[in-house]
Amino acid sequence: MTTTMAGTDAAIRSQIIDAIRSRQRFVLSSHVRPDGDAIGSQLAMAYALRALGKDVRLLNRDPAPSNLADFPGVGDIQVCDRTDDPGDAVIVMECGDIGRTGVAGLDRGYVINIDHHVGNTMYGALNWFDGSAAACAEMVWDLIVDLGVPITTAIATHIYVAIVTDTGSFHYSNISPRTFDICRQCMVAGIEPTPIARTLFDSNSLGRLKIFGAVLNDMRIDPSGRVATIVLDRALAAACHATAEDTEGLVNQPLTVKTIQAVAFFKEIGDGDWRVSLRSKGHVNVNSVAKVYGGGGHTNASGCSATGQLAALVPVFERALIEQVEQAWTASSSSTNQKG
Repeated sequence: MTTTMAGTDAAIRSQIIDAIRSRQRFVLSSHVRPDGDAIGSQLAMAYALRALGKDVRLLNRDPAPSNLADFPGVGDIQVCDRTDDPGDAVIVMECGDIGRTGVAGLDRGYVINIDHHVGNTMYGALNWFDGSAAACAEMVWDLIVDLGVPITTAIATHIYVAIVTDTGSFHYSNISPRTFDICRQCMVAGIEPTPIARTLFDSNSLGRLKIFGAVLNDMRIDPSGRVATIVLDRALAAACHATAEDTEGLVNQPLTVKTIQAVAFFKEIGDGDWRVSLRSKGHVNVNSVAKVYGGGGHTNASGCSATGQLAALVPVFERALIEQVEQAWTASSSSTNQKG
């Protein structure tokens, strides 16, 4: 596969538009355990391509989260771990490495890679990376506009869902005027933010409520009060009858405490095998911590895997996060003094 690198966003977008117009059969995919941005980006693109008369299949390794199930088109997503027919082109969105799709066979096709995560491996024939996008859906929006497809309510709904979820309900630092302008245009297209929010955030299971209470009750806070650590092992998850979906958003809860600046959430996958989600406020860079362990993401929201005993891992991550908090504080103080 020949990889094409473009010098500017406009140039690569033009190449992607040409590739879409000249092809008929498309496969759309995203990362394992898809979130709102993954699902929203896929479905917005699917509706746009179908409006152009294209044939579209949506393939994901894992099903959509239950709180997204009632949005239009989610039932069209096929759950599988391989495909023998990558179509005329594969569009992978919100995914830093094609292996992270969990769907074998996608790499046999003409791959178009659209992503906003730092660390993208540029695995496609065409690669569009935009680290300034608050959600991959902002990039999908630009492509849909470039393609001349009218913004229907269904397209706007998925763009809005993607942006709301990937910005942590507009909590993260990657939002921009572009973010709110796209949301404004989604409202013009007919979306209703209130029922969308109710569906996203007020459709919890009892297991979710129990797991939030149990995990937060055992939250650890470092002596400075700035870094929190929460843990969910398999025994606790089983006792609460909780699923993986029930933990969505749990990592953000400690940040509602004014003094807490960063959080590490350890979720047990297997014996000595942990998935670590990292979140922060302001300019505290948790991405730099995740990268040490082969992970990645954004400044305020990243993740990685870690292996070992929890008693040994927690202090390591805690110290790393404290270091990032102190670096952000030092940088902020220096900037304030210079302005003064």
